[in-house]
Amino acid sequence: MRLILVMLLAAAALSTRGENPHVLFIAVDDLRPELGCYGSKQIKSPRIDQLADEGLQFERAYCQMAICMASRASLMSGQYATRSNRMYQRGAMFEYLPDVLSLNQHFLNNGYETVTIGKVYHHKSDDDTGWTRTFGSIDGPWGKRGYVEKSSLELQEKGRKNNHRGPAYENAEVDDSGYETAALADKAIEELRNIGDKPLFLALGFRKPHLPFNAPKKYWDLYDHEAIRLSVFPEPPENSAKEGYTTWGELRSYYGIPKEGPLTEEMSLNLIHAYYACVSYVDAQLGRVMDEIDRLGLRENTIVVLWADHGWKLGDYGMWCKHTEYEIDARVPLLLRAPGMKEKGKRSEALVELVDLYPTLCDLAGLEKPAHLQGRSFAPLLDDADQPWKEAAFTIWSGNRDYTEKSGPFGYSLRHGNYRYTEWRDTRTDAFLARELYDHSKGPLASVNEVDNPENKALVEKMSGMLEAWRSEYDPAGGE
Repeated sequence: MRLILVMLLAAAALSTRGENPHVLFIAVDDLRPELGCYGSKQIKSPRIDQLADEGLQFERAYCQMAICMASRASLMSGQYATRSNRMYQRGAMFEYLPDVLSLNQHFLNNGYETVTIGKVYHHKSDDDTGWTRTFGSIDGPWGKRGYVEKSSLELQEKGRKNNHRGPAYENAEVDDSGYETAALADKAIEELRNIGDKPLFLALGFRKPHLPFNAPKKYWDLYDHEAIRLSVFPEPPENSAKEGYTTWGELRSYYGIPKEGPLTEEMSLNLIHAYYACVSYVDAQLGRVMDEIDRLGLRENTIVVLWADHGWKLGDYGMWCKHTEYEIDARVPLLLRAPGMKEKGKRSEALVELVDLYPTLCDLAGLEKPAHLQGRSFAPLLDDADQPWKEAAFTIWSGNRDYTEKSGPFGYSLRHGNYRYTEWRDTRTDAFLARELYDHSKGPLASVNEVDNPENKALVEKMSGMLEAWRSEYDPAGGE
């Protein structure tokens, strides 16, 4: 009887968080959980840190695949990326899930104005339905191209002639409006000022700190270049599976980056410095939007969630970018502030996944959850962050876009307790290729694959069983 009463009270609390609350849904591309609120002593992110102090910060949040396309499609569909649904092939969400009710369409169907600014989905075609208004980013129907300082125009042209994308970073002497990120914040502020009678679901997708790392020089100047440090793990883990390595081709397509081999120390330090500058630039633009929410008196009836689509490597393990199953690729920053929540300023150690965001926002906004959702709402954590929660968070990776064409590795990975366990399988036969087990009790980077340690035999068997159970439920075609 007491349990039923507790459940009823929890449901009542969820339904009274706010009548038709607005939702500010903030995506930040390639953002690592290397922020002040996550313990970084170097990164300057005061406005993100403030959001953490006002809401709930998730210390162990994970994407479903460490690449923009599949991660965003998984979140917006509320379904895991799997071999069965082919999301791993990185195409548009509606190409693989044509009948899915997207997150934004569900809010639109329930009386919301739904507006997208910048990069929320990866593919433009996914923006064709479910939005009241759409304002694209650099290559979309709205917005200005990123500013290119005059001194780099020659490099940009030289890069194009050599099939490169131009310089990998830039710090022009311009004000904030000199680059696109500020223009996205401007548009978000305009939408907030023009809220009508309907509640607003505002999706704001910041591209930075995605490559190229372009930000006004004043953000570069926030950091002492001499204090920038290279990764303390410059080599792959001992005994690690080569199936999990990446040649970081995304970065190699930029001017000045070698086609193969390591970067020079100078280039590495410059890229890290530029990445930090971009984080601070985005932080400042986020602050402008948050200030406008307060100025307009919308704070008490607005849900704010900030998430990144995956992690990013800055020379960690001798690699760059994402595109692996390592913890540093799968773990993401996730912050949520909601009207009426009790756990303001807390840090939750609960395992949560980006696929959980769809049902969570439904609960917080008082909407019914569609039957196709595969994630678990973590709305209860906003009132009790320390309660028992999920046992595991799951991530996949495939180096092949079409595993029917050729053999190759397909990775299944999960985080459980202090450990990340990965099974590499052949994409055509499902045969084992390799296994990895990393102890992350000391942080997101581990130096040794401990899967063959006899002391870990029972743990490996347990985590392998958890993976198999997940595959049986969500990826039944994966073992064919």
